[in-house]
Amino acid sequence: MRAAVLAGDNARMFAPSQTDVRRFFCDAYRKQREGMPMTPLELLAADWISQHPEYHGELGDVDAALAAVFDVEAGRTNPFLHLSMHLSITEQVSIDQPRGIKQAFELLAARRGSMHDAQHEVMECLGEMMWASQRSGLPPDGEKYIDCVRRRATR
Repeated sequence: MRAAVLAGDNARMFAPSQTDVRRFFCDAYRKQREGMPMTPLELLAADWISQHPEYHGELGDVDAALAAVFDVEAGRTNPFLHLSMHLSITEQVSIDQPRGIKQAFELLAARRGSMHDAQHEVMECLGEMMWASQRSGLPPDGEKYIDCVRRRATR
């Protein structure tokens, strides 16, 4: 029984629910504002949050954040998805996974003169890769993803 509980906890750590993700970002924002101790991941999230003041209203009210529906058709950007993508890309670049993303990102950031702007462009490539994978039922294609980032870095 204990092993099953631990396995469940570990699975949740790597596959957080929508509620988990929203609480994480709201907590990171609250801890940052209150000057509370933060984990390394919360510090990284807080840095991205500070670069997106347009999301502070949504992040400041946990109950509203948990209930919110971010409908693309209604023109609502999902701040939790956006911030999660920033964290994902930051992690990918830090460990160069998929291999080559670090160099491609650095080239793009140098070309744009902004790591933040480069992240937003990489987000588009990441979104395209995930959409194609979901649509085809095939695993994400890391090579196409990196090629997309490289193409952006050279135009």
